[in-house]
Amino acid sequence: MIMAFSGFALIGAIVLVGWAVRRWAGLPENAEAVFGRLVYLVLAPCLLFTGVATADLHLLFSEPLIISTAAAFACFGLFAVVVRRLDRGATILGAMASGYTNANYIGIPVATYVLGDATLVVPIVMLQLLFLAPVTLALLEVVTTGHASWRAAMAGPLRNPLIVAVLLGMVVSVTGITLPAVIADPIDTIGQAAVPVVLITFGMSLSGTRVLGPGPERFATVVAVVLKTVAMPLVAFLLAVTVGLSRDETYAVTVLAALPTAQNVFLHAQRFNAGLILIRDTILLSTICCVPVMLLLAVVFAR
Repeated sequence: MIMAFSGFALIGAIVLVGWAVRRWAGLPENAEAVFGRLVYLVLAPCLLFTGVATADLHLLFSEPLIISTAAAFACFGLFAVVVRRLDRGATILGAMASGYTNANYIGIPVATYVLGDATLVVPIVMLQLLFLAPVTLALLEVVTTGHASWRAAMAGPLRNPLIVAVLLGMVVSVTGITLPAVIADPIDTIGQAAVPVVLITFGMSLSGTRVLGPGPERFATVVAVVLKTVAMPLVAFLLAVTVGLSRDETYAVTVLAALPTAQNVFLHAQRFNAGLILIRDTILLSTICCVPVMLLLAVVFAR
């Protein structure tokens, strides 16, 4: 439990630095976008490549991933059942927000500082970017334009630097290739910058944000946040206990299920001009609410 609390304290301190920098340092308006782009294109891919290249790849096809997938789909379905007054595009995005985990930007710091292993999020990253994202994008194209380019939707992940980094890391791991230090050391060093930069950028995004304004999407937002931060970890925990995972595996899969909604969902909302307020507020509120949930999990599993 001490490790978990220390990890959360470290995350909170770095996020606070980001919030203070945005509020008082006079940064340009596009600072978050620049930092986010840097993380997406360079820092996170280097971190994931190093982690996967040295990981035991049987973890990519393990029971914890099956449980994470089942918990996500349960929340997708519950949102669609409970929330019925949105248009189809907003409903798809709201369902996605209820179970699509921020495995990259918040998951990596949590896995690193709280669970002690950044590679624990790799299976979730693979599942979401190789399967969930393309399927969701195809569905959104169908309901918003009446047609979909399945080829473009399925090829999309291969243009994602995070997935490319993971795939290259898998090649290195499977083949047993030893990269020369002149290549491996810079990649490793750059990757180490990913977590703090991500947290600082997220802290910057919290400055001056208002949520849950009056409107038809308020109820849907509350439902999505409750599903993401409460229902999903609860389902994951119950499934983990049912299949007999170890205590450490149960803790890890439950904590990762409690991660907030991924920022990628907002990018999809912007692209299709659907559910923008719903997704924006869900991302922010689920990110805030996941902290006490994870702290509670740390207390419970420490007993």
